[in-house]
Amino acid sequence: MDRYKLCVATSFPERPQAPHGGVEAVSVNLVRALARLDGLEVHVVTTDRADRAAGEVAWDGAIIHRLPWAGGKTLTHATGPGRRQMADFLKRLQPDLVHAHDTYGLMVKGVALPRVFTIHGFIHEDTRLQSGGLVWLRWRLWRRVELAGWADQPHIISISPYVRERLCGLTGATIHDIDNPVDEEVFGVNRADGGGVIFSAALICPRKNTLGLLRAFAKLTAGGVEARLRLAGTASDSAYERQVRDFIKTSGLTARIALLGAISRNQIHEELSRAGVFALVSFEEGAPMGVAEAMAAGVPVVTSNRCGMPYMVRDGESGFLVDPNNPDDTARRLRELLENGPLRKQMGDKGREIALDRFHPDRVAQKTYEVYSRVIRDGQGRGQHGCS
Repeated sequence: MDRYKLCVATSFPERPQAPHGGVEAVSVNLVRALARLDGLEVHVVTTDRADRAAGEVAWDGAIIHRLPWAGGKTLTHATGPGRRQMADFLKRLQPDLVHAHDTYGLMVKGVALPRVFTIHGFIHEDTRLQSGGLVWLRWRLWRRVELAGWADQPHIISISPYVRERLCGLTGATIHDIDNPVDEEVFGVNRADGGGVIFSAALICPRKNTLGLLRAFAKLTAGGVEARLRLAGTASDSAYERQVRDFIKTSGLTARIALLGAISRNQIHEELSRAGVFALVSFEEGAPMGVAEAMAAGVPVVTSNRCGMPYMVRDGESGFLVDPNNPDDTARRLRELLENGPLRKQMGDKGREIALDRFHPDRVAQKTYEVYSRVIRDGQGRGQHGCS
């Protein structure tokens, strides 16, 4: 096995045991697994919003380099001072390859090193679903920047066929298909199926369609089903959060719905151990970490029939796909699972089988290393071009 000096440019939490959001969780899981491979010397470079001097620390076989936030909002930072700071850092580090994630792909644009870029989502589409003023202008800005960033990338890792489809005609990059890794500990969750417990872990925001899930839950309980809904996640939109809380109160569901806020990885595992069903009815997702973790824990999933979710959940086998705009559809599938213990067990077992094959960090790390080797060896890789 050849040995390479790798730089992973990504959002990386100061407390790796408590990542915030899917990109940080993926980064922690992947870096830990990559560092276990004999063929890699792993360096992580990340920027903090805190105003502090640069520093580095060893973590689980990798070196984490923290650069200060260079200034401005995310878009300005990634395309201006953050990008210049990243270029200077890479000149000093001199890695054999750079693997950038999410907005960090914008920071390494034009860097004259072998590069791989993982797209975790489409920021301009997320922006379209936000509330507040100037949404249209922000969408146009992000779309222009993202398209230019994709066009510059020589190699892209697609975390879902949905991502590959969206890139059709927008990049000449070699595309490599590799799923996101989940925390390996979630595969060891001891299940004590709570039957009537529905769990969801996601930001409270319009894109995640929190209100859509609440409306489905209200219909479920109105139909006589004894169930509880436990929602983990913080709110990214204060106005939307007020709507969520108002709906819970006016629907008389305060005693049945728990808003858990931000919870630790261990707490998520505890929630998954007690859940009868995991539910996520987002409008826009690439490959949601919550769905992958639920599958790894053996929890059947009810999720949207659009974007990346149909490529994760096999409808009728490891869960159900539903129309996120149709609360009746969601309520019907939730009821079907909550009232049928053997079906929950069957679907949960199938989901875990799929997750072991696709989402275990060691499998993902090995596939990722193989991409690194091809990129460095022949400069072209063996991925498929285009949208086929």
